[in-house]
Amino acid sequence: MPDNTPSKPTRFSDASLLVRFQSGEDDAATALYTRYAQRLMDLAGRNSGDDLSTRVDAEDIVQSVFRTFFRRVSDGHYMIPEGEELWKLLLVIALNKVRLIAERHRTIKRDVSKTQLLGDHDLGQSADASDVLRLTIEDVLETLPELHREVARYRIDGYEIDEIASRVSTSRRSVERILQSFRARLRTKLDIE
Repeated sequence: MPDNTPSKPTRFSDASLLVRFQSGEDDAATALYTRYAQRLMDLAGRNSGDDLSTRVDAEDIVQSVFRTFFRRVSDGHYMIPEGEELWKLLLVIALNKVRLIAERHRTIKRDVSKTQLLGDHDLGQSADASDVLRLTIEDVLETLPELHREVARYRIDGYEIDEIASRVSTSRRSVERILQSFRARLRTKLDIE
């Protein structure tokens, strides 16, 4: 006689979901996102502070965490032993992103404490677009070698090509090539997203 009792849904381990994702199963990525997104959202909200909440949305940080995570998994950088959870890894990625964003927003030129709040009617989509752009730039910077990252950050901070070349002890032409490469990577990333 067949058993008609409903079965419990199978809960795949994080390690098995990673293997499934690496073999091209997109539903595995969805399962991992669903499993950890809310916890990461809460974490990002708690660790962003009130001063950053006007500039960066916790959901944008979570999206950036998962973009970074899935890109690195695709590149073979992360493997989770059976029985282990991804939470600790995702936690570290999220805290690093929050820290980097906070550092960027608290530099003298961008001091978040000096930002004036606009009324809700003034905010619109441009704030969302700038947050996405900012996070995308951070994602691209993470993939660069240290010298390239340093050159790009100096340029973003408003330094001229000659000043950057002097600061990093390289030629003007090298700085121009590095920035050209950075812009190309950024364009590619923005086209994909």
